Amino acid sequence: MSSSAADDLPVGQPDEVPQHIRLRGVVKTFAGTQALNGVDLDIRPGEIHALCGGNGSGKSTLIKILSGVYQADEGGTISVGEKTVPAHEMTPLSATELGVRTVHQDLAVFPDLTVAENFGFGVGFQTARFGRIAWRKQRALAQELISEFEIDASPNTLLRKLTLAQRAQVAIARALRAGEGKPRLLILDEPTAALPIREVKQLLASLRRLAAAGQAILYVSHRLDEVLALSDSISVLRDGALVETRAAADYTESTLVEAMLGRSIEAALPRESHAVGTDAVVRISGLNCGPLTDLDLSVYPGEIVGVAGLNGSGRSRLLRTLFGLERPDSGEIHISGKPVKFSRPSQAMAQGIAMVPENRISDANFPGLSIEENMTVTVMGRYFRRLRMATPAARTAATELSDAFKVKTTSVRAPMTSLSGGNQQKVIMARWMQRTPSLLLLDEPTQGVDAGARADIYALVRDATANGAAAIVVASDFEELAQVADRVLVMRRGRIIAELAGDRITAHTLTELSMSEGNVRS
Repeated sequence: MSSSAADDLPVGQPDEVPQHIRLRGVVKTFAGTQALNGVDLDIRPGEIHALCGGNGSGKSTLIKILSGVYQADEGGTISVGEKTVPAHEMTPLSATELGVRTVHQDLAVFPDLTVAENFGFGVGFQTARFGRIAWRKQRALAQELISEFEIDASPNTLLRKLTLAQRAQVAIARALRAGEGKPRLLILDEPTAALPIREVKQLLASLRRLAAAGQAILYVSHRLDEVLALSDSISVLRDGALVETRAAADYTESTLVEAMLGRSIEAALPRESHAVGTDAVVRISGLNCGPLTDLDLSVYPGEIVGVAGLNGSGRSRLLRTLFGLERPDSGEIHISGKPVKFSRPSQAMAQGIAMVPENRISDANFPGLSIEENMTVTVMGRYFRRLRMATPAARTAATELSDAFKVKTTSVRAPMTSLSGGNQQKVIMARWMQRTPSLLLLDEPTQGVDAGARADIYALVRDATANGAAAIVVASDFEELAQVADRVLVMRRGRIIAELAGDRITAHTLTELSMSEGNVRS
């Protein structure tokens, strides 16, 4: 967006002054590795400014510095309007005082508190005399936000009872009502990663309304089609440095990917079946488990079978049941021709099954352990010698895996928390792939992963299926499923309502079928 265009933007309430946000010379170093290298950034009122880059490019670090979670190295500054703060002195309190509000990728919600309580933490509760919390007013405010953002919950619902998508909605709604008046800068880090299509459209529409009223928004998403459709300007980071800032209209998806990676990449991933046998790796007959109703399914060696559907369709429950995390009410499951009844994941693992869950933060990540320990946790028995851990052997194996999976780190001894979200996902993938599984269960495997890493991950999956494994992939990104899957099953309300193969698999068709009422399986 040009300066002249910015001058014409609406600025919100008549008594408000436009607040131009400026970052100058922001530098951040972690353990000798420079995560940010002198970044300058300008965000104008009324602008949706996208921040793009591959995993490890510095996006999350920059957002955390703006939010006061990290402090930059000395020398840089952050300005909002006429107020300037040294970047190394930025704290959560100073960020709040400057009017910066952030919804982080990990949401920062409290599962054991209610929706109404979550709306109060970090932004202030409704109060009565003597500073007491006015719970009736707080619940009334929560109900207003629930209605406005169409969250399927009540003020008294515990967060842990909500889906990941609903928790994200709570976090976004909380940020938008934070503080006195509207925030001067709203930062959204992967806000749509867990949202179904309907909710994504609602959120993007609300962001456009906010920007039209003068709100400055810094937007981070790996969904490049979304970025291009929503943004006014795009800044690209690569290896901690600002590569370029251009109007969104100047980019196509391919040129944006090239700017992010410093090289071109084939947008379409190959969808070539490499079936090596006719005996099913997994066969399900008449399966009933929670919302799953009378499911029949067979997956063969060499196949990548995608599963499409809205949240609540039963797609994740299917994977959890196959991995022994859910116990079926009835029906049969055969693995490599043998009937199985798993009651715990260790039994599934013993049969050659691996699973990457949807929520890596709570279900797959060990943040208190090193990268090496996270990688070797599924094969620790390999590295015990005389009742002691053979650390050098484990470290060598982890280093080789890190190189093979292109994990961006200076050392596998570094903590898991030092990695970007996408690199953490690569570690979790590497953890399972070293077991040479016969069946891969992948729930949103590329969520929060950049275009280059997405291609790397699916290339590894395809290598596994080419060697006789089978894969079942759940993904909310229907374009992704159309690119990588040999077959796609569409689920609705616990049933498979359609099955597509080959050229019939398109994002448009999957979207329509996911929202349809009919059963068109063929």
